[in-house]
Amino acid sequence: MAKLRTAVIGAGKMGRLHSRIYSEMENVELVAVVDNQIDKARAIVSEFGGTAYDDYNAIVDMVDAVTISAPTEHHAIVAEPFLSRGIPVLVEKPLAETLDQARHMRQLAQDNNTILQVGYSERFNPVNQAMAKLNFTPRFIEANRISPFTFRSTDVGVVLDLMIHDIDIILSMAKSKVADVQAIGVNVLGENEDIANVRLTFENGCVANLTASRMAMKTERKIRVFSESAYLVLDLFKKTGSIVSKTANIDMLKEIRGHLTADGQLDFTGMDWTKLVQYQELDITSKEPLRLEQEAFINAVSAGSTPEVSAADAVAAMELAQRITETIKEHRWHNADSSISSSAWDVD
Repeated sequence: MAKLRTAVIGAGKMGRLHSRIYSEMENVELVAVVDNQIDKARAIVSEFGGTAYDDYNAIVDMVDAVTISAPTEHHAIVAEPFLSRGIPVLVEKPLAETLDQARHMRQLAQDNNTILQVGYSERFNPVNQAMAKLNFTPRFIEANRISPFTFRSTDVGVVLDLMIHDIDIILSMAKSKVADVQAIGVNVLGENEDIANVRLTFENGCVANLTASRMAMKTERKIRVFSESAYLVLDLFKKTGSIVSKTANIDMLKEIRGHLTADGQLDFTGMDWTKLVQYQELDITSKEPLRLEQEAFINAVSAGSTPEVSAADAVAAMELAQRITETIKEHRWHNADSSISSSAWDVD
């Protein structure tokens, strides 16, 4: 079976990672790396193979699939010649700089019957994949994603830079339309928000609270999920997860609950509550999320199937992200100090 000819456009940090993984995949040949600063492309091909180019139009006729890791502002224009020719595209998040551009890219993929996958690598985080296997109906979700400033993705605010990952994950979990958005944000270094706190209420009653900051002193990516039957804690950075459920001794729980509502007739002193619930560490693999993402893309290309993170998913996340940023702009600096979650700064 012939190998799929792939290329990476954008020779920054993410471009180098994508190139490395393509070079290691058995059913893929990395034929090109493209960057308008050709020395950057040459440095990558010297490590991982292929040919360096400074113009993405030069490779349109020599690839079966392409990954775009250029700055967000260029995503739409770079993707167009490939999508227009029916060539599958994996594009780093966010899908585009504007919602109109994202919708146009989605339409191009549909019109040309080709694959457009978006690089929400957290969907492929082994922790999130382990959670997705659970039969879990969330009632409340809390997501914290904070890190020091990296001086990357400065063309967008923290909502599109960091929070977009959690927006995508929460939309896939809640499985409902958003009924209400409350948001506040602060710009510290540039024109765009660097810290944001958002509260989402869904039509099915689920509530989600999201905090994102790129001005923190440490890196943290945690999600907590509450349902009627269990409590789930995920650490996407450390790749650990645990679930506490009330299935361990349901009869005893019912008896205790009954006595408590009757103003208490039993002495619970000394009772070990941990015996009434079940605590379980999630079984999590150690595979690299970006590799899982690219494998899913190549598998979708080979099978002609819908990608795991589709353009429709990306547009939905961007629609909500735009709604959030518009709300932030409406409330810019209004009670900001008292509204931002203290964990966003994390100076302790």
